[in-house]
Amino acid sequence: MPDAGGGDVGVTSHSTDVIIIGAGPVGLFAVFELGLLGLTTHVVDILDRPGGQCAELYPEKAILDIPSRLKITGQELTEDLMKQIEPFKPVFHFQEMGQKLEKLDNGRWRLTTDQGTQIEAAVIVIAGGGGSFTPKKPKIERLDEFEGKSLFYAVRKIEQFRGKNVLIAGGGDSALDWTVNLNPVVAGMTLVHRRNDFRGMQATVDQMYALVKAGKVNLQIGDILRINGENGQIRSLTLKSAEQGEFEVPCDTLLPFYGLTMKLGPIADWGIKLDDNDRIPVSTENFETNVPGVFCIGDMCAYPGKLKLILSGFHESALMAHGCFHYARPNQKLKFEHTTSSSSIQAKIGAS
Repeated sequence: MPDAGGGDVGVTSHSTDVIIIGAGPVGLFAVFELGLLGLTTHVVDILDRPGGQCAELYPEKAILDIPSRLKITGQELTEDLMKQIEPFKPVFHFQEMGQKLEKLDNGRWRLTTDQGTQIEAAVIVIAGGGGSFTPKKPKIERLDEFEGKSLFYAVRKIEQFRGKNVLIAGGGDSALDWTVNLNPVVAGMTLVHRRNDFRGMQATVDQMYALVKAGKVNLQIGDILRINGENGQIRSLTLKSAEQGEFEVPCDTLLPFYGLTMKLGPIADWGIKLDDNDRIPVSTENFETNVPGVFCIGDMCAYPGKLKLILSGFHESALMAHGCFHYARPNQKLKFEHTTSSSSIQAKIGAS
């Protein structure tokens, strides 16, 4: 499994050849194409796992236009891509957003994330799909009083929740995964969903029900009406269900996982030219933006005839990688080789 970085607040510094912003299928395949050319990568993504919207929004939905695959789910595609890039040892910074981009005196770039991580690289590649994912917030009052204190939209560090009485709201993969994964460290766990029908992976749904049966999870079918507490600290939540009416559930921490929306985010402030649809125009020769050394691939890039398809993004990744090479290795000549005949490439990926 590739290394995972990030998660802890505080400044940590890294150096690499290429920073990829976005760990969706196109960003993951870009790791492979860059790796074939000997270029190292760090990948930054606001989600807590690889796969982007492909894995987050339709992990079990069949994708029918991946070459040679008659049918593959978003989760299966993500897993296969992760296996494919293992030989190149990319470093991942999950649950982090690229916040600030600076051009250094030495010609390289420095990206600073919202968690204080700093990464220097010769090249920036934007593979952010439709933009940065931001959480959908529950439609209840007083959210801002508790956000960042006892209400969180992501789990950045499991230890933060040790000994807490946690209420998780939602019925998708994130809600179910964290119900299972946080259970060993919390003092109490309640899962609230508006209906007794869950959208997550069946194996995780089964694990959740096993915890309910064992008395380790309090499953409530209903809606959250309001938060009760003072000075940023939650004391309980008032729920409403058809069977019980209004009732209170004690808890000191709320984790609402109601899905994600996509926004362009801080990229809009980086001096990169945008079109009228907030997409990034690129050269189809190498998918470079108007800013030298900054490239864009996948759904976020724009050019005549652009199709928002994963397979189009794979093609864009290959041409982008060759464009990046000249920035990362300015004193080397790029030698184009085929994976079927190059012994050096086959050695890199462990193929005979």
